[in-house]
Amino acid sequence: MSTPILAIDIGSTKICAIIGKKEDGRVEISGHGITKSQGIKKGTITNIEQAAKAIKRAVDDAKRVSGLNITTATISISAAYTKSINSTGVVNIPNNDISINEINRVMQTALYNANIPNEFEILHVLPYKFKIDEQDYIEDPYGMNASRMEVDTHIIMTAKSSLENLKKAVNAANIEIGKVVLSGYASSLAVINQDDKERGVAVIDLGGQTSNLVIHVGNSIQYNDFLSVGSNHITNDLSIALHTPFDTAEELKITKGSLLTTGVSENVELPIIGDENNLNTVSMDIVHNIIHSRMEEALTILANSIANSGLKNQIGAGIMLTGGMTHIEGTRELAQALMPNIPIRIGSPSYINKISNELLSADYSVAIGLLLYEAGYNTEYELERNKQMLHSKEYIPKDSLSDIASITGVKPKISVTEFAPKEKEANELFADLSREPIKNNSSPVQSFVEWAKRIF
Repeated sequence: MSTPILAIDIGSTKICAIIGKKEDGRVEISGHGITKSQGIKKGTITNIEQAAKAIKRAVDDAKRVSGLNITTATISISAAYTKSINSTGVVNIPNNDISINEINRVMQTALYNANIPNEFEILHVLPYKFKIDEQDYIEDPYGMNASRMEVDTHIIMTAKSSLENLKKAVNAANIEIGKVVLSGYASSLAVINQDDKERGVAVIDLGGQTSNLVIHVGNSIQYNDFLSVGSNHITNDLSIALHTPFDTAEELKITKGSLLTTGVSENVELPIIGDENNLNTVSMDIVHNIIHSRMEEALTILANSIANSGLKNQIGAGIMLTGGMTHIEGTRELAQALMPNIPIRIGSPSYINKISNELLSADYSVAIGLLLYEAGYNTEYELERNKQMLHSKEYIPKDSLSDIASITGVKPKISVTEFAPKEKEANELFADLSREPIKNNSSPVQSFVEWAKRIF
């Protein structure tokens, strides 16, 4: 049975809504809508009414093409107002058998131990290293035998006010928010593969007004950063330096922008701001130098961020560049010159069936990543903003697993699902053991025994 999914990438230059279906573990796109962003600057909402109208136009277009009416969406959020911290959780395993309950408990403990400011709300709690007893670097503790388990997590949080404004804009477009995903996290899901994750990889998303960096080492993201510089800054530089309208500068950047030296001198005629009757003749060398200066600045800052992360030596798969800014010719070559000892590639979405050719562009990495996230391609054992754990293990009692295996001789297949302890189970797990024993008029000895059972 197919499950419809709505993903909305709320960017600073464009809003992209995609409707897809998940069927038999695969994701297929049914329709999409793209509109120009309004009321959003550098990743933050500046006008709720305008943003809501832009979101609604993109969603309505996607619904019209797909023929599906979905009212709940997974949305992206910019790293502009996010913070990240690391936290550790340790728990004892009473029965020495690590199940989903124990993994959830150690994750919740790591979150409890973190110092989350009151004005912030968590987005992702990502486990990047497990340890059981004295054995370190456990990839997946599920089903293992141990008396003690420890986890190191990377926690990403966002300002409550920023999230609330985003929620108001989306709700005003008649859409409810399901999951909220950091945009850099989403784009990484769309462009890297399992080998990249295992070897360690840095993903740099060069967008319209912002750039995002995430470093995936081990089981999940261990570092993320944000830069308020994007492709629009290049356009603005060209417009100011050449005294030409912004739209003309944008077209010049797209059609003739390059970071490569050709050795051929070329001139171009451009309209002048405030002078409709004359044209300004400009050498393309000047245009390329302006583009090169801004791109070099952005990539240098991001290269320094990778160095400051302390994880530079652990990204064996190198750096993946994605986002609309990568369309400028020579982007990879410039990045390689600035970071000569690290392999650098350009990445675009490639893990979706029946995808439109338009969506194969690096511009849409975030939108495709949101679709994949909702389809279950998230980090294993992640806690999302509602503190529910996402994982790919089917929650089946241990006895049931033994019965199935003994009868069929085949291990049950694993499906993607969410794990949320029932209220009764959660209450029992964190029961107050210091309370008085329940009175039993039958016998004092029996009352003591019942009380002791509750403790031990």
